[in-house]
Amino acid sequence: MNNLKNSIIPIVIIFSLFAACSGFNKNNKTITETPTSGDIKIAIDESYQLFMDAELYTFHSLYESAKITPIYKPEGDAFDLFMKDSVRVIVSSRTLTDAEDKYLRANSFIPRTTKIAYDALVFIVNKSNQDSLFLLSQLKDIFTGKINKWSQLNPKSGQENMTIVFDNNKSSNTRFIKEKLNLKENFPANCFAVKSNAEVINFVEKNKSSIGIISVNWISDKNDTISHDFLKRVKIVAVGEEGNIDGTGNYNKPYQGYIEEGSYPFTRNVYMISRETFFGLGSGFVSFVAGDKGQLIISRSGMVPATMPVRIVQIKK
Repeated sequence: MNNLKNSIIPIVIIFSLFAACSGFNKNNKTITETPTSGDIKIAIDESYQLFMDAELYTFHSLYESAKITPIYKPEGDAFDLFMKDSVRVIVSSRTLTDAEDKYLRANSFIPRTTKIAYDALVFIVNKSNQDSLFLLSQLKDIFTGKINKWSQLNPKSGQENMTIVFDNNKSSNTRFIKEKLNLKENFPANCFAVKSNAEVINFVEKNKSSIGIISVNWISDKNDTISHDFLKRVKIVAVGEEGNIDGTGNYNKPYQGYIEEGSYPFTRNVYMISRETFFGLGSGFVSFVAGDKGQLIISRSGMVPATMPVRIVQIKK
């Protein structure tokens, strides 16, 4: 009897390991996918295309049997795909709402949310514009329509009517502006949307009186040719929560140090949310982005990594 027990135990262990690796979906169909192999699609907020392209390139270079196809969409459209089970993983600057979480759990999906980065919303103006300092209160007046001319900020300004351009009506940038500035009404008539962060940069470059709103990773990676090119074409606005518009106040640009310490007002978190019912390729990719290699890529993108320890250097005089 002891010999029989000894022969059964290894078989049970091997079967358990095989089942864990293969997995079963909610319809009890065998899944051959692993955390580093398979073929899936994921939805990504278009604001994060540049750094996510770098993450995917590195992941695919390391794991040749993995194929992750990104679907870059405005935040609203990305969540539609996620909630309809068209994708298992989403990258976004917001978490699930209570209603979304409840719906998934009612359908036997247990969502897992992983914070991967700290991002910042960036205000950009034309290179020729000398007005590149804004107070938080002035930005609220701009987005409520109380300020719609550059002369209201600076009587000596050579520009007149302001034009404010977003990446998309359904984007995370429009949502975050409303939340941050506690806006209850629609944006004024001088606000409009294009189709992407890249188009915002193109518009601001060509229109002297415009203000654009984009994610910091589009202009902060000096090692990326696209990001570096964009940075040369527009001017970044510094934002202050208090002070004087003559420059004597405290104004910060969306640099990593100011994002990390929270002194730049328009900072936000970036999440990866998975609805996988097993540890598959989506979960493997989330683990990669939250790991050392993935966090290093985020650091180079101009954002602040969420899980990588921050190294503080003290300089002695």
